[in-house]
Amino acid sequence: MESVVWQGLALSGIFSWIVITCYFDVTKKIRSLLQPWVSHHVVSGTSIILKIQKHQHKFLDALFSGLSCIVSVPFYTAFLPLLFWSGHGKLARQMTLLMALCDYLGNCIKDVVSAPRPNCPPVRRITATKDEEENALEYGLPSSHTLNTVCLSGFLVCYVLSYTQSEDAFVKLGAVTLACLLVGFIGFGRIYLGMHSLIDIIGGLVFGFMILAIWLSVHEYVDAFIVSGQNVTSFWAALSFLLLFAYPTPEFPTPSFEYHTAFDGVVFGIVTGIQQTYHQFHHEAVPRIFTSQLTIPTFLGRMLVGIPTILIVKFCSKALAKWILPVVSNTLGIPIKSTSYVPMLNGSATDKKSSEIKQSSYIHKMLFFSQQDLFDVDTGIRFLQYAGLAWSVVDLVPSLFSHLSL
Repeated sequence: MESVVWQGLALSGIFSWIVITCYFDVTKKIRSLLQPWVSHHVVSGTSIILKIQKHQHKFLDALFSGLSCIVSVPFYTAFLPLLFWSGHGKLARQMTLLMALCDYLGNCIKDVVSAPRPNCPPVRRITATKDEEENALEYGLPSSHTLNTVCLSGFLVCYVLSYTQSEDAFVKLGAVTLACLLVGFIGFGRIYLGMHSLIDIIGGLVFGFMILAIWLSVHEYVDAFIVSGQNVTSFWAALSFLLLFAYPTPEFPTPSFEYHTAFDGVVFGIVTGIQQTYHQFHHEAVPRIFTSQLTIPTFLGRMLVGIPTILIVKFCSKALAKWILPVVSNTLGIPIKSTSYVPMLNGSATDKKSSEIKQSSYIHKMLFFSQQDLFDVDTGIRFLQYAGLAWSVVDLVPSLFSHLSL
C-alpha cells in the first residue's frame, strides 16, 4: 500500500509540474533570463576556441573525433547490451538508467536555454561522423559529451571500487585520475572540434557532477524497486508516457526530443524485461565473463546470436508500430500525422507549424484536443521501436542463450 501511495504521488507531481509549466509558460520565462547571458559568453569565448584551433593538426582532429565517438550515445547504446550479456546485469541496468537520466536532463537544459553553439565560421567545426552532424543541430549548453562522461565514468569508478572492495589508496587515486583525464580530454576536445564553447563545457561539468551526486544517493533504491518492487511495469509505463510530455519546447526544433524519446523507450523496455526475468537471467549469481562458466568463446557466441536478434526486433517493432498506431489513432478518432515514418500521413509537413509539431505544445495536445490539429505519430513509433529493442536485450536474447546453452 505504501508503494502505491508514493508511486501515485510521484506521477501526480510530474503531471502537476507539466500543467504548471505550461500554464505559466515557465520555459520561455527561464529562457528570457538565461539565453542572453549564455549567448554573450558563447560569443566572447570564440577567441579562446580560435586560439586553441591555431594548433590544429590531423592527428588531433582524429584523436578528439575518436574520443567523441567512444563516449557518444550510439557507443553506449551498443556497449550496454554487451554488458548485460557479460553477466554484469546490475551495472548494465544502472548505467542504462543513468544514461537516460543524463540524456533527459541534459537535453531539457539545452532546449530550455536554447543557447547557440560557436559561430562557424570563424570557428572551424569538425563533424567526422553523421552522429556529430546531428549533434551540431542541437543547442550548446551544456555539453552532453562532457556531462555524460562525468556521470558515467564517475559512476563506473564508484561501482568498480565498491565491487572489488579495494582499500588501496593508490588504486583509488589511479581510478579517479583516469576518469578525470578522460573528462578533461573530452571537454578540451569538444572545444578543439568547434562543437562547444568554454561556457558549455563548464555547464556540462557542473550539471554532470550534480546528476552524479543525486544518482549515487538513489541508485540502490531505484534498482531494488526495479527487481523486486510492486506495480513496476504499470508505474514505469505511466512514467514513460508523462516524460514524453514533460519536455520543454525549444526555440526552434532540434533532434534532442527524438533522442529523449528513444531513451525513454529503451528504459521502459529494460525495466519491463528485467522485472519479468530477473530471477532467471539477471540475478547476482549469473555466470560472468572471464570465468569458467562464461568463457570468451561462449561470449563471442552470445554476440553472434544477440546482435542480429536485437536488430531484427528493432526492425519488426518499428514496422508493427507504423502499422498499429495509425490504426488505433483512427479508431479512437485522434488526428495524426507523420513527419518521416509514414509517408501517407506526411501532409503539409513543409510549413513551419508542421515542422515544429513533434516538440511544440504537447501538454495542450494532451489536455485540450479541440485546440490542436494533429499529433505526430512518429513519437509513438520511435518509443515502441526502442522499447522493443531494449526488451529483446534483457528478455528474448537471454532466453535464446538459455536454449542454445550459451
